[in-house]
Amino acid sequence: MPTYFIAGIDTDTGKTFATGLMARYLLEYKKSVITQKFAQTGCKGISEDILMHREIMGMEIQNVDKDGTTCPYVFDYPASPHLAAQMQNQEIDIKRIEKSSTILANQFDYLLLEGVGGMHVPITMDYSLLDFMEEKKYPVILVTSSKLGSINHTLLSLEIAKHRQIPIKGLIYNQYPANSEFILNDSIKVFKTYLEKYEFDCPIIEIPELKKNEMTKVDFGKLFFAK
Repeated sequence: MPTYFIAGIDTDTGKTFATGLMARYLLEYKKSVITQKFAQTGCKGISEDILMHREIMGMEIQNVDKDGTTCPYVFDYPASPHLAAQMQNQEIDIKRIEKSSTILANQFDYLLLEGVGGMHVPITMDYSLLDFMEEKKYPVILVTSSKLGSINHTLLSLEIAKHRQIPIKGLIYNQYPANSEFILNDSIKVFKTYLEKYEFDCPIIEIPELKKNEMTKVDFGKLFFAK
């Protein structure tokens, strides 16, 4: 069954919210879907991002959440995964994460694997999330935002994805914080230009800015059902 990797141009771009919305969308189309978190820092117990996914999906906490399958590594300290692991005398074993992904992919129609931080965050001292993405070649859904600096981070992410031959399946533009309509419109133009430049034939999906506790319906059909 298909596995999609949800990457971000930076931390706090809206990866978790976007992942939850995509999973909710697939559920509405009667698809069996589960989310996975690569690793979680600054948290204890069940991954807080997994908990947010379930809340958005309208789904109860699953057994695979309780036993750690959906997030094999949860660290107390809020830092890069390599450092958070070191502070608990651990090192992240990629094979353990891959094993969890295999278990989940065999049980569900769709697996949405959310990354951690930006694309080049260190997982160990000599292995980054980017290395993992290059090795696995999962179709990547890249989440960007309207924060200042996001254009730079997005274009750098697209360029390194092209260089590493990482398949970009789609670009999600999280419009929060929507401080300027001019910036929103211009960013879309820039993103389209560079997707074409790097020969990524994929859609841009926009998530509008929402009020607190407000949910939205976003059409992700071009990501999952386009022929």
